[in-house]
Amino acid sequence: MLLVSGLLNSRRCRPLVAVLVALVAGSACARESAETESTFRAALLTSGPVSDAGWYAGAYDGLLLLEDSLGASVSHQQTATPAEFDEAFIAYASSGYDIIFAHGNEYQDAAIRAGEQFPDVTIVVSGGGRVSANVVPLIFRLEEGSYLAGMAAAYMTASKVVGMVGGVAIPPAQGTFVAFESGVHVVDPEIELLEVFTGDWNDVAAAKEATVAQLSRGADVIIHNLDAASFAVFQAVREAVDGGDVAYAVGMNSDQNAVAPDVILGSAVIRIADAFLTTARLWQDGRVGGAPIYANTEQEVIDFVFNPVLLDRVPAEAVDHITRTKQAIRAGEIDIPRVIFVEGEGEGR
Repeated sequence: MLLVSGLLNSRRCRPLVAVLVALVAGSACARESAETESTFRAALLTSGPVSDAGWYAGAYDGLLLLEDSLGASVSHQQTATPAEFDEAFIAYASSGYDIIFAHGNEYQDAAIRAGEQFPDVTIVVSGGGRVSANVVPLIFRLEEGSYLAGMAAAYMTASKVVGMVGGVAIPPAQGTFVAFESGVHVVDPEIELLEVFTGDWNDVAAAKEATVAQLSRGADVIIHNLDAASFAVFQAVREAVDGGDVAYAVGMNSDQNAVAPDVILGSAVIRIADAFLTTARLWQDGRVGGAPIYANTEQEVIDFVFNPVLLDRVPAEAVDHITRTKQAIRAGEIDIPRVIFVEGEGEGR
């Protein structure tokens, strides 16, 4: 189960209503109330396409899982600008949606505004950094997965140069690269790290140009933190391999191993759908509100997964070391470097 800290949201009174109705109308109405309780309306906002096989696709899978597992009535909207963020929040809240998953740090300011205007709606912001009574950050400790990915990259690089290609340099994305670099250096502190942020999650041309530049500087393992533009990273690495080089890519945000199984070494994974389902269940129990929700390796929401197609190329020593490290992270025995970006996080710690 996801770890929830802080205040509980007491706004939901439907269980009490169900009891009152049952007292007046008997078991038939109680059954009707139970059906109403099991059906709620959930919306998803993404600022990119859910066909990216990564960050947005995982969120959309989560929305569908709420529909399948909880009987939720669901809706998705792709929004591109801050004005559209505001409009979408207002539209969903005004239409009676109970919970809105806003999938990205970019939604946090609009979420706070909407939360103040619609106090009976719960808004969950993936990677958010601001908290209120009904606006809740869902923090994926992806750095735990990228740390393990860094270890894998260190074992596989022959050139001793490893690259990182990101989209927008927001704290959650920067945090994954900080942890990746730490994982690389725990295996070999002499490895050189190259880092670039293109400024756009979905700009395929910029991502490919950045990847080609890093390959030309000797990088032979490259991790990304992108959305739809991740395909360009894989393509650039594949072209290098087709040209006779030995190079690998590392997936991020979901298990992307099957996207380019010939070049992807493994993936730093967020099981976003599982996190959404657990969050929705916590919300149904009245346990969401006033504090961040954290998802990490301990709950198996975060992971690093080797690509089985290329696993025979990975030294047994590397697999064993990474497996033992993963167990140590889950046990709380290793402190992974991370970037603090939630209001109040780290205070008193």
